[in-house]
Amino acid sequence: MAKPGHAWSRAAAERGEAEEGEDPLDAMIARSGCLEQHRQLQECMAERRDWRHCQQQLRAFGACMARQQQQQQ
Repeated sequence: MAKPGHAWSRAAAERGEAEEGEDPLDAMIARSGCLEQHRQLQECMAERRDWRHCQQQLRAFGACMARQQQQQQ
């Protein structure tokens, strides 16, 4: 199964536009250590198509990103 990407990158891919390099947002998330939480949130969103049904994944991703920001300070 293809990993869902961000809407704007997916739209470009659907139009046949070649993306150059890695998505900068995906790269930042990978460096944060929160890639698994982000993947779970994206999978939920792709499956449910309504962020209100993905609150658990959204909170987990947000908490992970907040921890990473605190560690950097």
